[in-house]
Amino acid sequence: MSIDYKNIPSPCFVLQEELLRKNLSLIDSVQKQAGCKIILALKGFSMYKAFPIVNEYLDGATASSLNEIKLINEYMQRPAHTYMPAYLEQEFGEVLLRSSHITFNSLSQYQIFEGAIATFKKHNPDQPLSFGIRINPQYSEVSTDMYNPCVPGSRLGVTRDKLPDTLPEGIEGLHFHTLCENGADTLERTLVAVEEKFGDLLHQAKWLNMGGGHLMTREGYDTQKLIDLVKGIREKYNLEVILEPGSAIAWRTGDLVTTVLDTMDSQGVEVAILDTSFAAHMPDTLEMPYKPVIKGAYQEPVAGKPTYRMGGMTCLAGDFIGDYSFDKPLEPGQIVVFEDMMHYTMVKTTTFNGVNLPSIGVVKSDGEFEVLRSFGYESFKDRLS
Repeated sequence: MSIDYKNIPSPCFVLQEELLRKNLSLIDSVQKQAGCKIILALKGFSMYKAFPIVNEYLDGATASSLNEIKLINEYMQRPAHTYMPAYLEQEFGEVLLRSSHITFNSLSQYQIFEGAIATFKKHNPDQPLSFGIRINPQYSEVSTDMYNPCVPGSRLGVTRDKLPDTLPEGIEGLHFHTLCENGADTLERTLVAVEEKFGDLLHQAKWLNMGGGHLMTREGYDTQKLIDLVKGIREKYNLEVILEPGSAIAWRTGDLVTTVLDTMDSQGVEVAILDTSFAAHMPDTLEMPYKPVIKGAYQEPVAGKPTYRMGGMTCLAGDFIGDYSFDKPLEPGQIVVFEDMMHYTMVKTTTFNGVNLPSIGVVKSDGEFEVLRSFGYESFKDRLS
């Protein structure tokens, strides 16, 4: 669908409903063929105005904080699948009330809250609620340590030597999350490690949550292999399988629209300063790091063409990404569109330096653009005291 970016405020995250529905349709097809549940991970996509659309295709959502749980309850009208590395005592009662599944990061965490769980069940005997333990299979193909939950000393999940031969009373599920935008072949190798270390416990479990990182909406992903792997695990261990992808739902469903504010020569390097910030609005580009695609630009410098280092508007020296070439020189007021900025982007924005957050909008299936929310001084002020 052709979009007239001139009618969109800058900066602005722009979701395309048609592309979101396309992803969700594919994911729904996978879950139906595999006989599993696929749920939305809010840590990757928390655009709650789109939750009614997600609700049409998926079976719920997973949260890692009480705030995310509340967002699921309010805008999806469902209890949450919940996992946190550690739970706060003052919040745990509400977590119980608002969740359908709760995964503990360690046996000690489960033991800390066993009394609270028993009391809750006594007063809420009719509420369906299932508990699990996160496991660490000590196998991951994630190359960036910051995103790898299986590095030595990882705080995420329990290794096999820390679990007994029988699942603790009250624990019905196992949960691993070791992928990061990987393919089905990586899942296949991961499952070998999971079964090797935890196969005896899988026979005792009622459900297995395979976490996220299943990038099934990426071109070239082997969805049939994913379906076969899930079906194989389900049938072998007679349990329910849950997937909770973060990137796959919103993969390539929208952009970040920005504007050039200035261009300058910096010691022989041409720099374009934008009305956005990589540090504040696109932190994954610096954390991973990765170089985002700019619509209509050459992603690597081309000799003889105007080439610019793209800079953010904060005063952090490292607030830049580069370098890109263009067919014509950039000028102040020119629109620059960063592609694929829906997943793991909006959820990480900050107001560092007092820079305004980008607006949020949607291009509906009929082509109409709507601004869903804009931000200003109050949004900055509300984070401070």
